[in-house]
Amino acid sequence: MSRRRLPAGDSQPDLFAATFTDIPVRDQREVMERPFFSLAKRPRVTPIEYQVGNVWIEVSANPKFGMATIWDADILIWAATQITEAMDRGLKPSRTIQFHPYNLLRSIRRTAGGKDYARLRAALERLTHTAVRTNIRAQDNRKFASFHWIESWTETVVEQSGEPSGMTITLPDWLYNGIVGKGGILTIHEDYFLLTGGIERWLYRVARKHAGKQPTGWAFTMRQLYEKSGSAARFSDFAGDVRRIVEIDQLPEYHASTVRNAEGEDIVLFVHRSTFDPTDPRHEHARFKQRRILPNI
Repeated sequence: MSRRRLPAGDSQPDLFAATFTDIPVRDQREVMERPFFSLAKRPRVTPIEYQVGNVWIEVSANPKFGMATIWDADILIWAATQITEAMDRGLKPSRTIQFHPYNLLRSIRRTAGGKDYARLRAALERLTHTAVRTNIRAQDNRKFASFHWIESWTETVVEQSGEPSGMTITLPDWLYNGIVGKGGILTIHEDYFLLTGGIERWLYRVARKHAGKQPTGWAFTMRQLYEKSGSAARFSDFAGDVRRIVEIDQLPEYHASTVRNAEGEDIVLFVHRSTFDPTDPRHEHARFKQRRILPNI
């Protein structure tokens, strides 16, 4: 549970959609805090069933491909960024995005070798075959929505070499509408892509969604986090992982701490690093100087 080293040549190509060095990276707000993805790198086929109050989610894996993981969700973050950047530039967004796989991989801060292209295809298959049912944003006479994370994807290759020359992905209406709707996205730190652990990635997204830059931060009981995560691990193992993440203190933007409340429950508190004095080692790390930050997003 740590951050990966920066991949060699960690800069972005000269292409409109993928220049993450100077545009904010965006994530879909409703997807950030709930258990939509497997947090483990080993294949998961056990369904996720989650309900809090009147909100429920069911995620089902395809036996052949397994459930989409939180690392696979990097592709959806990339897509959300492309769509919102197009809107910012006055262009007409689309559910279908055309791209070169090299640009996508470098944008989510991965290397771009043969094995990386193979992993990308495997991620696209998991996203395409993972089924989601939820009543989040159910409107009119609809009681729930049912979809896959990617509706379809295509790939073209150079005939002589067999190397990929282009791809397309088409997002489902539920995700696309959540991206383009008012208040549907949040900016996230680019170093999120360097986090290696599934639980720490999920904790960052939860902290970004709930704590924001509130001076007092946001607190959860360990049990609340466990139930929200959809983790297939035992509660004791999940709690141990969270405590190690807190000790390492590598989450971008957020410092996490644990305390015991009067009932003896573990409480995890997330506080934005900018709230600490600049001389405090917990103060937020500097961002890329070239990066354009949009206000109030």
